[in-house]
Parts: sequence; C-alpha cells; structure tokens
Amino acid sequence: MFFSKLWFWLLIILVVVFGTISVSFATTNINSASSSQVAWSDVAGWINLYETNTVTVTGERLQGYASSSVGDISFDCATSPSGNVCGSSSYYVCNGVYSSSTETCTGNYQGSLSGYAWNDTIGWISFNCYNHGNCVSSNYSVTVNPNTGDFTGYAWNDTIGWISFNCVNHSGCGVSNYLVNTDWRQQPTIGYLESATIDTQIVGGATLNGITWQGVEKVYNATGTTYVGFQIATATSTSGPWTYYGPGGSTTNYYDTPCSQSFVGGTGYSSAGAPQDEPICIDPSQVANKRYLRYKFQLRSNLLQTDTPRIDKIILNWSK
Repeated sequence: MFFSKLWFWLLIILVVVFGTISVSFATTNINSASSSQVAWSDVAGWINLYETNTVTVTGERLQGYASSSVGDISFDCATSPSGNVCGSSSYYVCNGVYSSSTETCTGNYQGSLSGYAWNDTIGWISFNCYNHGNCVSSNYSVTVNPNTGDFTGYAWNDTIGWISFNCVNHSGCGVSNYLVNTDWRQQPTIGYLESATIDTQIVGGATLNGITWQGVEKVYNATGTTYVGFQIATATSTSGPWTYYGPGGSTTNYYDTPCSQSFVGGTGYSSAGAPQDEPICIDPSQVANKRYLRYKFQLRSNLLQTDTPRIDKIILNWSK
C-alpha cells in the first residue's frame, strides 16, 4: 500500500503573500543613466521619465508622470501629480490595448503601447495611431522592447507635434544619444519560500510520501497563469547537508504533479503547477530513511506581474 499504517502528519500554518501590488509608486523602474531616461520634442525639448521618481512600466501600463518644460506629463489617471483623478477622466498609457469607447486598459505585456497621456498645458498625447482609428495617414506608435526595455517610436500631440523616445527613430544617435529604457521585462516575478528543519522524530528515518498545499492559486486581479512547485531536502543530521531536489534528482526542476497522475512525482503537469488541495507525491528513492527534512516552494506570478499564488497551509505526510 502507498501509505503505511503508521501515519505522521505535520500541519504547518503560514501565510505567504508574494509580489504584493501597490497603487502608490514611490520609486521608478526607468534607467537612471542620463542618456537612458529622456524623450525629445523639437518644441518642448527634453521630457524626463526618471526625474519625478514615479514612472513605472508594468506588464499592464505606464504609471506615474514625467517632467518637461511644459509641466508634468501624466501617463495614468490613477497616479497623476494630483493623485487619483480617474473619477473625472479615465486615461491610460497601456502596455497593450486601450479602448477609447470604454476608457479601459487591457494589458498584454507585449510592449506595444497605446492610449493617451495628459498635460495641463498641451492636452492629450497619443501613443498609438490606433487610438483614433486611423493609421493610414500617419502610422506611429511607441513600443517597449520586452527583452531589453528600450523604448522606440513616436507619440503625437496636436500642439508640440512628435515626441521621440529613441534617437534611432531618426538616425540621430551619432549627434545625440538618447532613449528611454526601463528595467521592466516580459517575464514573471519569482519568489521562494524555504522551511525550517523538520524533525520526524523517527530515529531510523522516515519516508516522505507527499505534500499538500492549501491557499489561493491566483490572488489580486485573477488574470493569467501563476505557478506553484516545490523541492525537498532530506538529511540524517540537523546539520544537513541541505540540497533541494525536484523530480529525477534535479536541482532545477520542481515537483508539481499530483499523486493521481504519478506516484513517484514529476514536473510539467500543467502551466499552473501543483494544484492546491491535492497530495503531490515524492520520488521515494530521494527521501527514504531520513529523519530530517526541509522543503522549498517556488511561487511564480503571471507575465503581467499582477497575480501571485498565496500559500496558507502546508501538509506533509510521511511514514516509517
């Protein structure tokens, strides 16, 4: 039988909140290098996205506001210089699709910007010709390279005209080397949770049969796919050595396959990883006859970095 008659259950209560979201941005992820933080307008001059320490690029949108000679330029009604003004005017610069009819932003973490920024002096700044449904006469847009973080392309304002986000737009890099660069990348955020040493109190050693986690697979906006997986380290002494292993003795793979699919564990069960409330089996050859053990969980956000798993309880099952 899979489980012996002698059961030992360990219930560990914990709360892990990973990658919390804030609507107040105290820091920027725009590059601090002077040549990697500015856009250019022939009329307004330099537009600095780093100076206010508020501009943040996420997988969903731009947030915060930039400084310029015509005053602050706000990219998101929720994080304007005056605070949240979305009640009177819902505008966004989306990392995805902006709908003018519904005034909504649907981020898709692709790096193609759309929607409008606002300035009290010059008014609306359009980041994509699709905002007004006509790209035939002027096919312009601003994009963020999801691998390098470099901005390219042009935005448009009816008063000051074109705003360039990279000197390569007009082959002017030999004369003036400027661009806007961000630390944002098209990738999930990953966090880890490691346990303290657990003593099974079985002198001859126990065999870890499985592990179950309880919590929430996706919290916050509940969009996209998050991931949970874990590794196990065992030892005959409290001093270790503590090396975490996943399926097949790998130090890079994580267990995520429920016992209903495999009695010896595995990885790649689904893009969401180990399901909650289901026992995940461990390869017995890795964990047999060891008195002490530890576990390590990997928690991965969605690509938008807006959702994360949350672990509330961990249940370990071992037998003599």
